[in-house]
Amino acid sequence: MTGMILLYIFGTFSAIFAFAGICWWAYTPANKKRFEQDAQLALDSDPLYQKNRHLAGDKSK
Repeated sequence: MTGMILLYIFGTFSAIFAFAGICWWAYTPANKKRFEQDAQLALDSDPLYQKNRHLAGDKSK
């Protein structure tokens, strides 16, 4: 095999391992609470959402 083919193989496997590592990190249960809080950031500053949440009786925050 030539050097370029080995480089392509190494690059492909490196990308696969990096993708698998990022997926593993993103879906670990330890990160779930933080990601759920981050998902609510856009809604926390929305006045219409705050009004509807207050009218529904939500006492959180």
